[in-house]
Amino acid sequence: MMKKRIGLIGYGGMGKQHIKRISESRYVEVTGVYDNDEKKDYSFISKEIKIYDNLESLLANPSIEIILIATPNDSHRDLAIKALASGKHVISEKPVTLNVSELKEILSASEKYNRCFTVHQNRRWDENYLITKKLIEDNTLGDIFYIENRVQGSRGIPNDWRRNVDQGGGMLLDWGVHLLDRMLFLFPNQKVISIHATLNYFLGHEVDDGFKVEVTFDSLKKAYLEVGTTNFIELPEWYVVGSIGSAVIEDFELNGKYVTLTGELAKEAIPIETGAGLTKTMAPRNDDSIKTFPLPSVTSNIIEFYDNFALAIDGQTDLMIKHEELLRLSTLIDACFESSQKNETIKFPNGL
Repeated sequence: MMKKRIGLIGYGGMGKQHIKRISESRYVEVTGVYDNDEKKDYSFISKEIKIYDNLESLLANPSIEIILIATPNDSHRDLAIKALASGKHVISEKPVTLNVSELKEILSASEKYNRCFTVHQNRRWDENYLITKKLIEDNTLGDIFYIENRVQGSRGIPNDWRRNVDQGGGMLLDWGVHLLDRMLFLFPNQKVISIHATLNYFLGHEVDDGFKVEVTFDSLKKAYLEVGTTNFIELPEWYVVGSIGSAVIEDFELNGKYVTLTGELAKEAIPIETGAGLTKTMAPRNDDSIKTFPLPSVTSNIIEFYDNFALAIDGQTDLMIKHEELLRLSTLIDACFESSQKNETIKFPNGL
């Protein structure tokens, strides 16, 4: 099949990354770019990519089948609906919208104009997530009870639109949409019955500079999600607890390990002195009842996201990022904002 042509709206950091990645795709290519900042430097763009002076001319080009939106968060809804109405299929950067109501408007437009729409949830291709997913799917750690996922740094929020609440700034909309999205796949076929969120405003901005979220599923298993931008010592990105093992992944460089039980879980232990007391419960396992392993290897190829969209347009496959997944995620993000504002747990009586 001939490559489908993409018109990119937004030539910032993510826009440039999209161009770089799409150049490796078998099914799509970027042939046009528009950005409302007239001072953008396009000198690094291939001469085969046309620079448009206005959005209307980009949307009017009949050779462009797909619009890829890589602009600040508050503009996604209007741009997506306008592109869909012009007959284009649309990929939006995350977060797709600022709330679930705006998302429903886009999905209605997608149905009305019979065009494909999806969101670039690229963190589903992170290797540390895929390793965690593999450990769970292979039943390496037994029945999973609890998962922690965090991303931490010490550089605060970038001094751009990400600090503006009206433009959809803040860490919940930046990283929270990734952490929540992935966690739902690590507890498959389970419904969320409650969520409790605390958003941090340590740095004095009008948007959150971090958050803590606890998710409870109908199995009563739990997930804990955390993002911080004032952490000079970072905690492990992933920590997984199962019935016969635990796993830790320290960072994006995939430092970590997993440990599994080879003997008896509650084997009687000799008390040891810890601090100012004795304990048997926390006595170390020095009886060969556990074994430590390196993390398994996985392969990841984010290019398949773009290829999947092209094939889905032609009806050859289903979208990887589905509308029902986007609605569920957006509903939970809304609940996080509500939970933090009210300082209470948001419950879903029928599960979500």
